[in-house]
Amino acid sequence: MNTVDLHTHSNKSDGSYTPAELVDYAIAKGLSAVALTDHDTIDGLTEACTHAQALAQAGKSTVEVVPGIEFSTKHGDRDVHVVGLYISHESPQFRTKLQEFVDSRTSRNIKMCRNLQEAGIDITYEKLQEKNPDAVITRAHYAAYLLEHGYVKSRQDAFAQYLGDHTKYFVPREKVTPAQAVALILEAGGIPILAHPPLYHMGRENLDNLVSTLKEVGLMGIEVLYSTYTNQDERDMFRLADKYGLLPSGGSDFHGVNKPGLDLGCGYGKLFVPEEFLTNIKNARLERLKTLPSQIKKEA
Repeated sequence: MNTVDLHTHSNKSDGSYTPAELVDYAIAKGLSAVALTDHDTIDGLTEACTHAQALAQAGKSTVEVVPGIEFSTKHGDRDVHVVGLYISHESPQFRTKLQEFVDSRTSRNIKMCRNLQEAGIDITYEKLQEKNPDAVITRAHYAAYLLEHGYVKSRQDAFAQYLGDHTKYFVPREKVTPAQAVALILEAGGIPILAHPPLYHMGRENLDNLVSTLKEVGLMGIEVLYSTYTNQDERDMFRLADKYGLLPSGGSDFHGVNKPGLDLGCGYGKLFVPEEFLTNIKNARLERLKTLPSQIKKEA
């Protein structure tokens, strides 16, 4: 049975592989499809898709690249992530709205750099950009910078001392809500999927309420398989998918060397996301496209 990975990251956000390298690695791993779902950015999608197409035209082994994104949203005091698969990433309207989202992240990063400077750390937003060209700067990039320049002994120390939510240097960013992310993905012709719900530690009742609310505004899928899930987590997620008629999805959340020991396609060794998941997502997408405006159909 073929396997897919529907949740991965490149160096356009906080992964270590370039989009093209990610495609090559997916081929080496024998995947039939890989979704690039960088945090709040689509900057790597053209490179990944173009590289896969070039390989196919050259008659070489290739893999289907699913254009995606992972939105960081806020639900109460919890960070909640929503993955969008098969988004029309070249849509001007989608790019405009996404840029507004990126701008809020930039403002937050500038403030965080100022806070760290007050702690005696030689850091600027410009230096982070120079070190990570074309990437959406996340706290993982701060951690790497602090480690490289000797301010901390490990990435864990970086978060404990400087980058964690409860440190005095942290600056919260204006975030969209999960419902807004779902709406934005739907507007872009994509399939919105709730990412790794067990990681939110919000309790069964609260999670059920969140899924119910998001289902009402258009949520179409949920990650039932993920690298760190326990057997009970998987049972709980399949139960939610069945209860609310959601498409099952799954992925490794591969970040390359930035998540040591976590590999593409297989997570920590036991993950297996069947191609059937993607087939069902494709079919749902095709059905939904029939109801969308002609412009979105054309871009999709």
